Amino acid sequence: MNTVHIAKNKARIPAAAVPKHGLQVTQASDIRDSQISWEADAVVIGSGAGGAIAAFELAKSGKKVIVLEAGPYVPSEKFTEMLAVSMGQLYADHGGQNNATGDIAILQGACVGGSTVVNAALCFRTPDHYLHAWGKDFGLTNLTPAVMKPYFELVERNLRINTVAGHETSAGAELIGKGLDKLRLPRGKARRNVKDCVMSGACFSGCASDRKQSMLVTYLPWAVSHGAKIVADTRVTRILTTEGRASGVEAEVIDPATGQKKADVVVKAPLVVLAAGPVQSPVLLLRSGIANSSGQVGKNFACHPTMSVTGIFSQDVRDFFGATHSLYMDKYTLPQAGGYLLLNAVQDPVEASTQVEPGTGKPYAAYMTHYKNTVRLISLIHDKNCGEVTWNNGVKEIKYDVDDEDFEAMKKGLITTARVLWASGAKTLHIPASQKVEITREQDIVPTIMALKNEKSRYRYTSFHPQGTCRMGADPKRTVVNPQGETHDVRSLYVVDASLLPTSIGYNPSETVYALAHYVVDGITGKRKA
Repeated sequence: MNTVHIAKNKARIPAAAVPKHGLQVTQASDIRDSQISWEADAVVIGSGAGGAIAAFELAKSGKKVIVLEAGPYVPSEKFTEMLAVSMGQLYADHGGQNNATGDIAILQGACVGGSTVVNAALCFRTPDHYLHAWGKDFGLTNLTPAVMKPYFELVERNLRINTVAGHETSAGAELIGKGLDKLRLPRGKARRNVKDCVMSGACFSGCASDRKQSMLVTYLPWAVSHGAKIVADTRVTRILTTEGRASGVEAEVIDPATGQKKADVVVKAPLVVLAAGPVQSPVLLLRSGIANSSGQVGKNFACHPTMSVTGIFSQDVRDFFGATHSLYMDKYTLPQAGGYLLLNAVQDPVEASTQVEPGTGKPYAAYMTHYKNTVRLISLIHDKNCGEVTWNNGVKEIKYDVDDEDFEAMKKGLITTARVLWASGAKTLHIPASQKVEITREQDIVPTIMALKNEKSRYRYTSFHPQGTCRMGADPKRTVVNPQGETHDVRSLYVVDASLLPTSIGYNPSETVYALAHYVVDGITGKRKA
């Protein structure tokens, strides 16, 4: 019989237990009753990176698991590979989730599989620098490089995390690589959780070929094969507690077609795993009025704000295909070195049109006529945890503006980005701003960028990496979650998403979340003794 091999422990899942196509999910259209009550050993809130891993490991250990996902179930055959459509189909707030100021698009998946469905699949291990810093500053002496190494190795096997092959490298990345070489800057080859990439360049719209090893095609079907129940279109409104312990959740089934409530749900479970993401997880704790004796729930928000410099070349580049990210440059990533990371990224026409300010009418048409000549290079900054997610009168708000010192780091990153693109052969450079910022001479790069001011709403930032709102640490007065992933205040309530991260880590955090989720759940199931 064919088998699917999982991890180093030789665990096996019969292939017959996993559907050949699609995923067994209960959706709003399947609900007939207006009042529903379920019982389980564990309820997992969210089906993304942390939630899917928790569901699989808990179900594999023999527990009856229910996964509640607020977003819809969208199978891969419904992915359009058109970002304008996918934003409304797969993203939080239909792609309109912003900070309160409105200058940062904070993009998260809102579907079964979460952000793993719409991210670029780029994976980095947590740098030792941060693991050591977390031990020193937050008492997380348990998360040493030696302890975390086997967890990184585990998820790298399970999710096929490998270095981008030469034939997968996009045309724009090839040019950027030459620019890095010319400036004697190190090339880093991207590592992604992708199996046999078809190089469509449509990662941000969902992988129609199922080659991206998102939770939708890995841990969630593996969890279902062990008996886990996945329920979509179901928004948890309150975490229940009894005598200081988690005891279940209340939720609402929302019909995605009408936006109307279809049913009220109560799930009774002695174990609750919160994995709704760094925006919704603190909102749910605040709504529930729990786990906040420290006053830190929702605080310490960071998001790696990024700006893309777009270079226009004289020749056709057609940087639309290949690995979404092929290379990076991290010589200056650590805070003391500069605090920024450079990433190449292919982009579709809709995204390309929002990355600069071409104007309207003829200027817009003229710019998009040269879309095939453009190459994008991203500057991502290691930002301070200076933001806050709040919930007031039924409204969530992300209070975060780029810090003045972080803006200076961004300018350093933009200068390096612009210099690399120019060395790659670009003839014109565009800085994403509400008022046109265009550079047409190499000698103008430094003075133009250094003259930029940290003015709210002037720049077009993007973030795929919210972090930090349920900070993990040993001190219950400064943090929300203890070193084992359990909230300080409520027993048997665990958190396994990026809200755990005590600080911004300067790199894509997905592999960090994958590894921490395994670590936390190993403690719950007893696989990890210390």
